Amino acid sequence: MNVGICQVKLRFPENLSLKGKRRILKSITTRLRSKFNISVAEVGDNDLWQLATLGICCVSNDRRHTNEMLSRAVDFIVNGRFDVEILDYEIEILPFS
Repeated sequence: MNVGICQVKLRFPENLSLKGKRRILKSITTRLRSKFNISVAEVGDNDLWQLATLGICCVSNDRRHTNEMLSRAVDFIVNGRFDVEILDYEIEILPFS
């Protein structure tokens, strides 16, 4: 079994409030969950209205599949029509036996 963890740092350049940030994040997290069947949560920068950190998690038997799912989730955010910029992301895959 492999557990894949991805941390994505986002910037909302045209956002002016926490309410606007929450609206965009809700759209992103809902679409990621339904499209890829992965776990997603805001894990950092909760009180900053132009920054957010998302945590994405995937569990699979195959390491390559885990990496592919997380990479596709990041690509979905990049290519989606969301008003966000990806500042950085990091993928880590942990094997469990």
